Amino acid sequence: MYEDHGPVRYGPPAPDPGLPVLPELAAVLAAAADRTRPEPPGGGRALREAAGGYWDRRGLHGGAENIVAAPGDQPLLLALIAAHGGDVLMPRPCPATWMPQARLLGRPAYQVPTPAECGGIPDPYALLETVRRVRAEGGRPKLLVLSVADDPTATVAPPELVREACEAAVGEGMHIISDETWRDTVHRPRDTVLLSPAEMCPDDVTVISDLCGAFTPAAWPVAVARFPETARGAVRRARTLDILTALGALVAGPLAPAAAHALAEPEAVRERIRQAAGLQAQVAAAAHRAVLSSGALARPPQAGRHLYADLGPLRSRLAELDVTDSMELEEYLTDRLGAPTPGGHRFGDELGALRVRLGTGPLLGATPEEQRESLTAAEPLELPHVERALSTFAAAFGELR
Repeated sequence: MYEDHGPVRYGPPAPDPGLPVLPELAAVLAAAADRTRPEPPGGGRALREAAGGYWDRRGLHGGAENIVAAPGDQPLLLALIAAHGGDVLMPRPCPATWMPQARLLGRPAYQVPTPAECGGIPDPYALLETVRRVRAEGGRPKLLVLSVADDPTATVAPPELVREACEAAVGEGMHIISDETWRDTVHRPRDTVLLSPAEMCPDDVTVISDLCGAFTPAAWPVAVARFPETARGAVRRARTLDILTALGALVAGPLAPAAAHALAEPEAVRERIRQAAGLQAQVAAAAHRAVLSSGALARPPQAGRHLYADLGPLRSRLAELDVTDSMELEEYLTDRLGAPTPGGHRFGDELGALRVRLGTGPLLGATPEEQRESLTAAEPLELPHVERALSTFAAAFGELR
């Protein structure tokens, strides 16, 4: 039911560079370029208040005193795991950096299978069974990390499954870290209900969000965490601040005003997020159709800039090409598509499983000009550069039929 994997041997995939920088955010960053000091540990008041306003508009209320900022989600999650005792549980598959961070801290970490409907959260019954087995072997499962809008699977967990998984975890005395980096990238927000675990279990959930999901470029590392408004939450926040301080994990001074501006969600930011989600919805759906046409499997992408494909049904054809595991599949598709295509082993899946995460970013254009054209086009799939990219993508999978 669970596996305690050995040391990770393969580096994490490079982040998707995303779309060109929004000019309004670039102007705010440029205006702050003369700031020579970093933000104080955990972020300055303005940045934390902007994060508080962002969550308040999503029904998660609380003040700036419950928020911490860090230079990206990796140091932030590392500090959060370190601030909690016990063993760590997470879904399989999960983001490529989660397991290495737990191992870096010497924490036993276990992956739990996800339900058939989605990724990002553990199957509630598998979670309970994993907790039972870990305890029977002398472990102390205390922390569950999950993501309702998921990387790598690009799915959004149904509210009823989120509720069941969270109730199971809290009932077993576990704290939940909910990574909601991709919640604002939902492709069809009117048709998709996203429920944060913090709405159901406000005293038992810490929420984190990396702004590179929807608001800022990957090269501008800023992430924020929202702690429960409880005495225990205040203690964990203080521990997290201590760890971030010891790491020197401070938000760069010029980035803080740009991040705060983005989190305030002015009209230009809201419009960019809306345009990007609509573009990704169309391109990801086209890529999904191409994957299914080859005979491979993939859940329909609902958020983010990826889809997660299972090429197991094509195993015989891939074996003819000397592709027998996800490492070899990664090498083959990266070469064939001309873009990084990380295999499922990077996300905790079995090496022998022929799974791969496919990025949709390269389908939007090779230059900032092409990407901007894709972003504003009424029919982006009809643009020559998008049509060519999708044709190459479909041909690569068509060869595997």
